[in-house]
Amino acid sequence: MTKTALLPARLRDPAPGRPGTARRVLRFLAVAACLPYISLKIAWVAGGEIGIPAGSPLLDDRELMAAVNAISVVMDAAVVVLVLLLTQGWGRRVPAWLLAFPMWVAAGLLAPIMIGFPAQTVVGLLSGPEPAGSREPFLDEWVFGTVYGGFIVQGVALGTLFALYARDRWGHVWRGTLGDLPARFSGAGVRVTAVTATLVALVPTTVHVLWAAGSTTGLPTSRITQRDGDFFVLEGLRLLFLALAVAFVLALALQWGRSASVRTVLGLGWVGSGGVGCWGGYLLLVTFLPETDPAKQATGLMRLTYAGEMITGFLLAGCLAVFLRRRSAGA
Repeated sequence: MTKTALLPARLRDPAPGRPGTARRVLRFLAVAACLPYISLKIAWVAGGEIGIPAGSPLLDDRELMAAVNAISVVMDAAVVVLVLLLTQGWGRRVPAWLLAFPMWVAAGLLAPIMIGFPAQTVVGLLSGPEPAGSREPFLDEWVFGTVYGGFIVQGVALGTLFALYARDRWGHVWRGTLGDLPARFSGAGVRVTAVTATLVALVPTTVHVLWAAGSTTGLPTSRITQRDGDFFVLEGLRLLFLALAVAFVLALALQWGRSASVRTVLGLGWVGSGGVGCWGGYLLLVTFLPETDPAKQATGLMRLTYAGEMITGFLLAGCLAVFLRRRSAGA
């Protein structure tokens, strides 16, 4: 008799095999949703201007645009690799950390889009069309619908596949309630890190509250003159993800709400910390791209805010990683 056979059925890894119909459909949807974005980016890398109107700042530095778009192609192609990993037998043999980190990044980048783009669409419909010429040309409107619509499908399909995969392979890690957890699953180090991340989060939280309330402190001139419904939706979204990340990782680390499900707290902390850390890091990187127009140059407060979000997200993700490692070892 093998050691695996001695384990309770719920702790065994299912035997690798051909994915079921539902997973094959989700795999097809996720891969198909990547194609419009990848196709556009490849066209732009090759020098095409499809979807880019005349006068767009994207045409100012073609070499930089090509480099950035090439990185974007690689990142979205990684989604295809993740989808295959989650639906093929060999994917069960991948080390946990090698799968968990890119899935955390994917969740962090896609979840805000899945909430923010529909919210922006609704706000746009309610506020009516913008006056002609009120905004600098950037991309044709159909590009946003095509790209962000594809991201939403990717998020739903990839998230569902990962949930099914994680349930089969690691379902024992998040069973029970917070009250069932021994104190050792958090530990002093995790608690201190979670509290430190919370203190760091006070900086970006304060700034986003000010911007959402109408303050222009720390905003470049171009951003001030083009504040609209989309701007305020995004500020609210940043605050939402900061609240999710801090509240649920703190709850896990300090075992608040002892009747709360570990699965719910862990899932919301996972998505929240990813949204804060990954978007904070992305926006921080964008502020360092070359910009010759003084009205568009990022301010020091913007960089401090985005850096605070990135640090907060990664510290909270570290708390989750330690918890998962200890819980897995304990099981």
